[in-house]
Amino acid sequence: MARWRVGVDSGGTFTDICLFDEDEGRVEVWKVSSTPDDPSRGIAEGVEQGMRRVAPENGDKPASSVAYFGHGTTVATNALIQHRGVATGLVTTDGFRDLLEIGRQKRPDLYDLTADKPPTLVPRALRMAVGERVRHDGSIDLPLDEPAVREAAKALKKAGVKAIAVSFLYGFVRPEHEARAVEIIREEYPEAFVCSGHEIAPEFREFERLSTVVLNAYLGPVMKSYIERLSPRLEALGMEATPHLTQSNGGVIGFSTAAAMPVRTILSGPSTGVVAAQAVGELAGFPDIITFDMGGTSTDVALLKGGVCKLTSEANVHGYPLKAPMLDIHTVGAGGGSIAYVDSGGLLKVGPRSCGAFPGPVCYDKGNEEPATTDANVVLQTLNPTHLLAGRMPVRQDLAKAAIGRLADKLGLGVMETAQGILSVVTANMAKAIRVISVQRGHDPRDYTLMAFGGAGPLHAARLAKELDMRRVLVPRNPGILCAMGLLLTDLRADFAATKLLPLAASSLAPVSEAFATLSARAQAWFDHEEITAAARQMHRTVDMRYAGQNYELSVALPEGAVTETTLEHLAEAFEEAHRQRYGFIAAGEAVQIVTLRVEAVGLVRKATLKAYPLEGPDASAAIIGKRPVWFPEAGDYVPTPIYDREALKAGNRFAGPAIVEQMDTTTVVPPGMTARVDAYHNLILEVAA
Repeated sequence: MARWRVGVDSGGTFTDICLFDEDEGRVEVWKVSSTPDDPSRGIAEGVEQGMRRVAPENGDKPASSVAYFGHGTTVATNALIQHRGVATGLVTTDGFRDLLEIGRQKRPDLYDLTADKPPTLVPRALRMAVGERVRHDGSIDLPLDEPAVREAAKALKKAGVKAIAVSFLYGFVRPEHEARAVEIIREEYPEAFVCSGHEIAPEFREFERLSTVVLNAYLGPVMKSYIERLSPRLEALGMEATPHLTQSNGGVIGFSTAAAMPVRTILSGPSTGVVAAQAVGELAGFPDIITFDMGGTSTDVALLKGGVCKLTSEANVHGYPLKAPMLDIHTVGAGGGSIAYVDSGGLLKVGPRSCGAFPGPVCYDKGNEEPATTDANVVLQTLNPTHLLAGRMPVRQDLAKAAIGRLADKLGLGVMETAQGILSVVTANMAKAIRVISVQRGHDPRDYTLMAFGGAGPLHAARLAKELDMRRVLVPRNPGILCAMGLLLTDLRADFAATKLLPLAASSLAPVSEAFATLSARAQAWFDHEEITAAARQMHRTVDMRYAGQNYELSVALPEGAVTETTLEHLAEAFEEAHRQRYGFIAAGEAVQIVTLRVEAVGLVRKATLKAYPLEGPDASAAIIGKRPVWFPEAGDYVPTPIYDREALKAGNRFAGPAIVEQMDTTTVVPPGMTARVDAYHNLILEVAA
């Protein structure tokens, strides 16, 4: 019996399933509509349908031959966006009760006097201050007032909170007070979800650490409830493999860890797309890529230099500061479901509001009357005007035309010009996102290959590349489910950190060595807990550094081996190079500080392997399955366009635009002036015609 590795990416519109046969190296894909009311239902239905297709012999236990199950989810993200977390309480150091609300006293937008801060997740009445004080050097100035903690726990229980966050001012330096407070709270209120700052974000910057632990508490019961619904559904399908969930850093963790630390899953879905892009780009021979993952609700972009996407330790997620290791991914509200409208100034805008999986775009005929990006593509016929998902989902072009017609009347334009205008606005939004991660950080996008994936990425990639003056687009073999495939290409991963404000000098050798020894011991304990064999264990060390007086750090890799004066010289050189890359200069002679030490623990797992095929010549005519008129702005009219079946394209095939390539999970547009070729891994590579 074949053993299958299954990856599932649950998005806002579709749930994508990637199935890999360990014995034959065969990759199968499946796609179902998401179920926003209970995402676990859509996941279970997708796994059941996918496995019944590839392993019908399993009978009433369709998932019994699943050897590995990895899963990316937007549960935590959506709960935060929609403010559907649980009632949360906070226990903090006396005098810092209002820190969560005061924050950094920064407006979200410097020149917008009406900009609102996001709602404070813990109202003032549920923020409890208790006596305790640890100094910055770890000495205890005021012991923990244990009776006050006990009274705070009783008060929060009476108030009906479901989760409690504990964060003391210097808990990251000396965690005993936080640990004891957690013990007391659990004694008084064992039903509550409780977490502390030194467990979730053991780093300096009190507001960001406080925000992170509060977010974790706010989302904890939501994630726990979701996992408790999903696990029995998978078991009912006969699955015996231990399920894993994606982290924001691109690795995976067990369900129990995810339930305890949901903040690690905020970018759960997009991160695995970047992991898969790393693997595909390396095989295709393009190590420098910008990923373009356009789904139904949003677009995620990331930059990979030399095949590596940098990790960041701090981000602002929907208005809330978050200190957690995550891939450096930038997100904008531009997707296939983004709604087009005319603003108060009479201008056409698209997104960030989305029609989601239900009711979906107007062409889905589920009750929505506001046109979305997908409707524009259906009207222009870049998308199939009669059906999607290889015929499983019928669409109504007439409804899409009527909806865009109503928008066109407001703008004083024709239907086709309005539909094309929607795509132009979306393209501009996505180009802006890519400039944030490239131009604003010292990278020229023209030096990179644009890798397009997600259900809508290949539809818009050529236009986006033209906007950015990029000459090459790479569309993977199964772009619509690449995030799901990434789950089969990633490893188990955990991150450990310790803040140590030290000068980059010989006097710091001993404390740095001691801190890394402690972090390595914690990593080894995690390896043991996850039952990772010695041969599959890897550790990578990095150091966050800055010039003395700076307020932001840059991460620099630390070589293996003992920390010596030679190591410090390497760190100094690497920091200067990173500073020059980011800011365009170095401050020669200025003192450099070590800020935070980090260890990334990686448990290697068996991965899916992408298969190479022999080249079969340039003639792609056998893959043509028909023609249809497609509106191209270059012509200002419909152009008769050949339609290619992606499944029928062979390695070595070449053709020129205009052309449309259809497959079950996405559609690729090859506009006039571009050529397309199929490489040995069945990637589709679009290039500007010479």
